Amino acid sequence: MAETPTPPPTPSTPSPVAAPASAPATVVSSGSQQDLSRRSFLKLGWAAFLGFLASSAGATLKFIFPNVLYEPPQTFKAGKPEEYAVGVSLRWTKAQRVWMIRNDQGIYAMWARCTHLGCTPNWFQAENRFRCPCHGSNYTPEGDVIAGPAPRPLYRCAIRLLPSGELLVDKSILEDRPGLREKSQYFVTLAGSSGAKA
Repeated sequence: MAETPTPPPTPSTPSPVAAPASAPATVVSSGSQQDLSRRSFLKLGWAAFLGFLASSAGATLKFIFPNVLYEPPQTFKAGKPEEYAVGVSLRWTKAQRVWMIRNDQGIYAMWARCTHLGCTPNWFQAENRFRCPCHGSNYTPEGDVIAGPAPRPLYRCAIRLLPSGELLVDKSILEDRPGLREKSQYFVTLAGSSGAKA
């Protein structure tokens, strides 16, 4: 008898195992997920729109109420001429940055600002001159440069005598050119003084 060939052994295949019993799966409908997403998107959109409106309103209010630099007024009453002795008065140097200078003919106001870089020069009575502490410019009591890097004389402020007898100084009108700074707009001739200024 002839032998029949035996089939080669086949690897054993695992038998399917039944899955363990678990809780039934919850099915979430796709419609409710879209509603949540749409709702949050609309909330975000409204928040962005309201933020835009608020920032626009803030910018409009800032435009209506602009930044204002509060400085002392450009004009001020400097008292009566009788209050000033002949020479340089430092009475208004800190408050208004102005020197009141009286000579034999009258009185004038000089702006206490160096024409080099804008520092405030100091008055030296013993030397009869103004000296800038920053770079050493020197000025006469009339405002002329006598030393230092300053390119121009000191400025004189407009000054006039009010009907009340007080001096009114206007720092918005300045002059530093010799010949013009001695005019009546920048120099108050006092009664009884010798030599009238034009």
